[in-house]
Amino acid sequence: MAVISSQTDSVMVLEVQTGLTPAGAPILSSRSINVKAAATDQDILDVATAMQALSEYPLISVEREDHFDLVDDAV
Repeated sequence: MAVISSQTDSVMVLEVQTGLTPAGAPILSSRSINVKAAATDQDILDVATAMQALSEYPLISVEREDHFDLVDDAV
């Protein structure tokens, strides 16, 4: 049984440090932003870097989440 997958969308997840706890541990916050599925990894990193320049918080990480629909090709 074969499966057909088709990408539906992508999400860029930015994690920033918004402060420190009283114990000195970082407080992290994340934001998810929909991006075109056709965007390259470099495009996403470039946008994240540009957005970080506008933010008062340091950028900790950038992630890409790709979402797919999976369908049995027998259907």
